[in-house]
Amino acid sequence: MQFCRFVVLVALTALFCVCPGSAQTTLTISAAASLKDVITETETAYKHSHASIGFANNFGSSGTLEAQIEQGAPVDIFLSAASKPMDDLTASGLIVAGTRRNLLKNTLVLIAPLDSKLHDFQGLTDKSVRMIALGDPASVPAGQYGKQTLLYLHLWDRLNAKFVLGKDVRQVLTYVETGNADAGLVYATDAMTSSRVRLIASAPESAHAPIVYPVAVVKGSRNEQASRRFVEFLGSPMAQAIFMNHGFTIATP
Repeated sequence: MQFCRFVVLVALTALFCVCPGSAQTTLTISAAASLKDVITETETAYKHSHASIGFANNFGSSGTLEAQIEQGAPVDIFLSAASKPMDDLTASGLIVAGTRRNLLKNTLVLIAPLDSKLHDFQGLTDKSVRMIALGDPASVPAGQYGKQTLLYLHLWDRLNAKFVLGKDVRQVLTYVETGNADAGLVYATDAMTSSRVRLIASAPESAHAPIVYPVAVVKGSRNEQASRRFVEFLGSPMAQAIFMNHGFTIATP
């Protein structure tokens, strides 16, 4: 049902993006939820010099987006918040050879509401912390990095009863913003978007797998050449400046 709704959404978006009398190409992009703000801004910058290009965006957890592509969703470009979803699609022959590149890096952080007395990861065991928001490790890369970090810090088993799982990293942020969770694990770039949370601590880099965002053109894209050009633009100095302004680190080739 979720896949069917996505297909209908893409079709309707493409329909309304076509302007009468113009040759409009709409690129459908499936991107990790943590990229929502920055990709929208990057697309706006691209359209200044490519007026005939429009975008239909589908944001969500990387695992869910991977599953949609495997089920035949009409996607042109995939941006993942982890390597594994892209590795799986590549192994299934669903990525156009030669288009994949590591685009960005990020940092995992512990956040809490502004009035929280939390000071570090160890404080999560305190009885005052009743609920901890975490992306579902089954499909959300931020949740997978979070689980790896808490295992590394020997906290996972002690905190298991406190977890409330989010469908993507932005839902985790919302749980903390609204006070429905006493703490949460998100990316540093997500924490930067909110004035309603406080950054408590950054996870040690050695505690989790590298947080890398790969991008690639999806096999079967009806706009492969236009998709290739946009992926190239994402690696340009102009796009990189936008990414860095949002707190991302540029991945080295």
